[in-house]
Amino acid sequence: MVFFWTILQHLPSSAHNTSHFTTLSGAPVWNNLSSLTVGPRGPVLLEDYQLIEKLANFERERIPERVVHARGASAKGFFEVTHDVSNLTCADFLRAPGVQTPVIVRFSTVIHERGSPETLRDPRGFAVRFYTREGNYDMVGNNFPVFFIRDAIDFPDTIHAFKPNPKTNVQEYWRILDYFSHHPESLLTFTFFFDDHGIPQDYRHMEGSGVNTYTLINKSGKAVYVKFHWRPTCGVKCLLEEEAIRVGGANHSHATKDLYDSIAAGNYPVWNLFIQTMDPDDEDKYDFDPLDMTTTWPEDLLPLQPVGRLVLNKNIDNFFAENEQLAFSPAHVVPGIYYSDDKLLQTRIFAYGDTQRHRIGPNYMQLPVNAPKCAYHNNHYDGYMNFMHRDEEINYFPSKFDPTRNAPKYPIPSRVYTGKRERVIIPKENNFKPAGDKYRSWAPDRQDRFVGRWVNVLSDPKVTDEIRNIWISYWSQADVSLGKKIATRLSTRASM
Repeated sequence: MVFFWTILQHLPSSAHNTSHFTTLSGAPVWNNLSSLTVGPRGPVLLEDYQLIEKLANFERERIPERVVHARGASAKGFFEVTHDVSNLTCADFLRAPGVQTPVIVRFSTVIHERGSPETLRDPRGFAVRFYTREGNYDMVGNNFPVFFIRDAIDFPDTIHAFKPNPKTNVQEYWRILDYFSHHPESLLTFTFFFDDHGIPQDYRHMEGSGVNTYTLINKSGKAVYVKFHWRPTCGVKCLLEEEAIRVGGANHSHATKDLYDSIAAGNYPVWNLFIQTMDPDDEDKYDFDPLDMTTTWPEDLLPLQPVGRLVLNKNIDNFFAENEQLAFSPAHVVPGIYYSDDKLLQTRIFAYGDTQRHRIGPNYMQLPVNAPKCAYHNNHYDGYMNFMHRDEEINYFPSKFDPTRNAPKYPIPSRVYTGKRERVIIPKENNFKPAGDKYRSWAPDRQDRFVGRWVNVLSDPKVTDEIRNIWISYWSQADVSLGKKIATRLSTRASM
């Protein structure tokens, strides 16, 4: 009986391996090199369960890759609060300076497939999971602080435009330019995409952003809008085209290797977390919509406030278990942090969990890398790949036989809503000015590289004059000189 209970206490782990091979049911395997056949050269027998189990598991080793963010690398560490923000939020993990929370972080490329080079021009994902005492908090963001579109109904088309041509299976910029010629709100994001920032040197030298607008709520119920920003302490570094070709040619996993090797050597990557906050009552004071994720909040008007630091000091133990099966969702918030009415965020709350249930299974949150590290309880039962050990008779609520009760109430935003059902864009667009401001902030050589990249993609023979003129018009509205430079360079190239 003692042996039986000792075995039950062992969670599935390679730490409890036997010294010999077994089947999945634990039966010993005495020959793992030969199939069971009729004679040494005869046909293979269907009763060779060991062979069938081995092949069946091998054939299912790969789960569907993510539709976006397929190529990624993860690491573990901690987040430490360095500045008191308890006046802004009642989130337990932010309760006081010095508080540390374990984290796992996944960096990724957005568009390209799992085996693609890490030197391609692409946004980068920057997702952080905080394993707090009140459950998991996932800050799911990118290295750009903005995104191409502001309404999630456009997201599938956005990704289709960036993905390879369904006929040729080649990513082609004429498709991207065609699609986004209908979305002038994409201009600011394209100033990041076609800037030097479009190819980070590696993950350690990359900024991060929550992108969407969230809400912080303090103990008294006061809510403020918030934007999250990660800044690497080792600085931001990027690759120009020639460097990217050289680095990618030498190692298409260079960023993954750099992250792993740096942590293994004790050169731990560190990012400082900053926030920008805005009182919702003040949003009409600004010439932009604070819930519009295609634009940034000016730092001179809404300055960065320090919160804490993120330290990655441990490599993951297994790539599949802690990277491929790692599943984030912006829906995972904790008391003191809440959503906003940002249209794209509202849809991401549903979409992320839905895609993970399709990709990994309905019980993906039971996987060790996804499960909370605090005590938890719910009545979600059974389903595909459910391995939760249940020793209870009551799987409903409420019950006179079960003392489980609702958790103490915590504040959430209590805004009153009025309006009619309608499908419309936001009334306060800010499509051109931020892109022009950003372009004008660059040194001349950086501006010239940006112009050159646009001239290059607009010179594609499949880009029509109509689409080309639309983009020249957009960039002229952002900055007159920028539009003229692109138009002049295009005319010069066409006459050559």
